[in-house]
Amino acid sequence: MRQWQALTGPGAGSGEAIGGMIQSLGQAGFQAAVLDAMQPLVPAASWSVYRTGLHCRPTLFLSASRGIPDRTRDCWWAYLSGPYLRDSSFGVEAEAPSPVRLCHIQAQEIVGEHRARVYEAHGMAERVSVVAQEDQAVFAVNFYRHEHQPAFSDPQIAAFEAMALPLLELARKHIALTACGPRSSLVLEEGSRIAATMPAGQMRERLLELSGDLTARELDVCVRLLQGLTQDGVAADLGLSLATVKTYRNRAFARLGIHFRNELFARVLRLSPP
Repeated sequence: MRQWQALTGPGAGSGEAIGGMIQSLGQAGFQAAVLDAMQPLVPAASWSVYRTGLHCRPTLFLSASRGIPDRTRDCWWAYLSGPYLRDSSFGVEAEAPSPVRLCHIQAQEIVGEHRARVYEAHGMAERVSVVAQEDQAVFAVNFYRHEHQPAFSDPQIAAFEAMALPLLELARKHIALTACGPRSSLVLEEGSRIAATMPAGQMRERLLELSGDLTARELDVCVRLLQGLTQDGVAADLGLSLATVKTYRNRAFARLGIHFRNELFARVLRLSPP
C-alpha cells in the first residue's frame, strides 16, 4: 500500500473530464457521468464516495459501476458487516501536514475478512482513493479496478493524482446539491412543527441516545437548530462567535453521522429520512 499527500491540481487532459462532471452536478446521472468521464484517465469499473470512522455513522453517498453488474452497495454492506471496524487501509494521521491524502492499494495487501468479503467476493483487485481527514472520520472518493481489467499503470495513477482534489470537491458539491431537494424541505417543515412541541430536555436525551459522545456545547447548538434558530441566532443566544457555533455544529454532525439540518430533524425526531 502506498499513501502520499494530495498537493497537485488538475493536469493535462483533465479539463474535459472535469467539464463533463460539472454538467452533471446535482443530477441523477452524476455517478455514471463521473465514471464515464474518468475512463480515458483511470479506467475503473466502479467507484464510491463514503464517510467512515469508528466515531461516526458510516455513510455511502455515491456509487456506480461501468461494464459490469453494479454491486457497489453489496460491497458497502459487506464492508459494514465487520471489516470497517478494523480498516487501517486509509491510515490518515490526525497530525499529518495535509488533511488530504492519496491511497493506492492492491487487493492482496488487504488482510483477512476485509479482502475476502469486500474485494474477492465482488471481483475487485485494486483501489485508488483520495481521502480527506475529518473529525474522527474520513471522507473518501474511491476508484476500483476489477479482476477482468489490467492493473492501473503509473500514468493512470498520476492522472488520478491530478484529478484527486477536483473529484473531492465535486463529490461534496453534488452531495450538498442533492440534499436540498423537495423531500428535504418537507422534512424540515415537518420537523419544525414537531420540534415546537418537544421540550429541550427531551431533545437532549434523544441526541445523547444517538451519540453519547456529544459535549454539552454541541448539545446546546443542536437543540437550538432543532428549535429553528439559524447559526447566527444560535451564536447570539449562546453568546458565542459564529465561527465557534459552526465548529460545534460540525463536530456534532460528524458524531451523529449527518451533514445537513434536515438529517438532524429526521434522526432526532424519528421522521422518514430524505
